[in-house]
Amino acid sequence: MPWDTIFSLANGLAFIAWIALILLSRAELLYSVLREGVIGLLCLLYAGALILVMFVLPFAGGGADFATIDGVRAIFATDGGVVIGWVHYLAFDLFVGLWVARRADEIGLSRIVQAPILVATFMLGPLGLLIFLIVRRIHMARTGYTAAA
Repeated sequence: MPWDTIFSLANGLAFIAWIALILLSRAELLYSVLREGVIGLLCLLYAGALILVMFVLPFAGGGADFATIDGVRAIFATDGGVVIGWVHYLAFDLFVGLWVARRADEIGLSRIVQAPILVATFMLGPLGLLIFLIVRRIHMARTGYTAAA
């Protein structure tokens, strides 16, 4: 399967998952489908692509490593490297989004407040998480909520 097809499929799957997380009722079934289904599939896709690139279609010219900026640049200089990196981001950002949504529901944070935080987590990863951590702290202080999560 071509790398651009894998990229498009992963993007589409993640987008649908984020829409579901933001708009649908968050019953345990939704969390399970997103966690074990979508995130699990993205992780499997990541692992398969990583194995393919590392052992079947090695990077042209070598030099791919995580210890130097040149090594990381070499990894992302190929379509396979970009797709692997992107799927990694998609899986982890969605996992963080699930964590944010569950914690936000637990402390009674309005879904209207949650929506832009989840969009920020989807689009900007760590910045969305930071926004949630700040909003959570403020909300918990105002409401007196003292959960350990």
